[in-house]
Amino acid sequence: MNPFDPLFFLIIVVVLAWTYDFFNGMNDAANAIATTVSTKALTPRQAIALARTMNILGAFLTTEVAKTMGKGVIDPGSMDQLILIASLIGASGWSALCTYMGIPISITHALVGGIIGSAIISKGITVLKFAGVKKIIIAMLLSPIAGFFFGFLLMILIFWLFRKALPAKINKGFRYGQILSAAFMSFTHGSNDTQNAMGVITAALLVSGFIETFSVPIWVILGSALFMGLGTSVGGWKVIKTMGMKMVKLKPVHGFTAEFSSAGIILISSLLGAPISTSHVISTSIMGVGATQRLSAVRWGIAVHIILTWILTFPGAALISALAYLLLRVIFYS
Repeated sequence: MNPFDPLFFLIIVVVLAWTYDFFNGMNDAANAIATTVSTKALTPRQAIALARTMNILGAFLTTEVAKTMGKGVIDPGSMDQLILIASLIGASGWSALCTYMGIPISITHALVGGIIGSAIISKGITVLKFAGVKKIIIAMLLSPIAGFFFGFLLMILIFWLFRKALPAKINKGFRYGQILSAAFMSFTHGSNDTQNAMGVITAALLVSGFIETFSVPIWVILGSALFMGLGTSVGGWKVIKTMGMKMVKLKPVHGFTAEFSSAGIILISSLLGAPISTSHVISTSIMGVGATQRLSAVRWGIAVHIILTWILTFPGAALISALAYLLLRVIFYS
């Protein structure tokens, strides 16, 4: 079969996009449930079921992030079949490697790096839409900073509001509150990260001529949500251990605060169409919450290791995508 037949190409992209979506849910399962599991507010089975359900529901909130991913990094007119395929290979490859190693990364920025890497190797740097790339980079830099400070400040506020209450009663109450905060976190995660695959599939529909304007079909939203939920069901347990147990010793009040502050930032970003890393935000929120106890409460060695991986995500995924593009071009054009 001709690999460039529009329907065959679309099938390839959908399979790769939903594979990427699966790894996204698997790695980012930690975002929604790591603190809840570590504080024993929910059992792992209960936490995963909650995260899976709310992830799927969140996918239907908005498609603004999908528009940014699908037509904000490079012009849709410059998008071609090999760029899309190579970018998904790069993002999925990097995500799978980091998930296996137990490292929480930005799956979103792995895909952005993949698109940039394959686009530059294909048509040069001028093909990039710098306004869109700038928007993503600004959101990438500001959201983790906001996560740290919002987590820190909200934790201080909660301590002040409940300063006369007994610690045991506070933690018992916030253990129930964590169920709500985990649901909120999972919902906002679905509203942002699920849209990465939606954007790529919709771009493929546009490139193949199946649609004339960039509008995300319902079946794309539903499929992306389901595969994200499936990845969450499997769960990246090494990542969950890193996020919820290694970085800071958490109690229910800390878990609630980290989740609630993170979810608020993610929700605002989703509505603004800014693809951010939910991993970045929840990680720095946990650091901010932990820092209210004392600076030494945060295992900064692990935090630095995570931050270095964030920095490497863009070039790592871009390199894999560029190599995948060159290999695909040799296979299909030689």
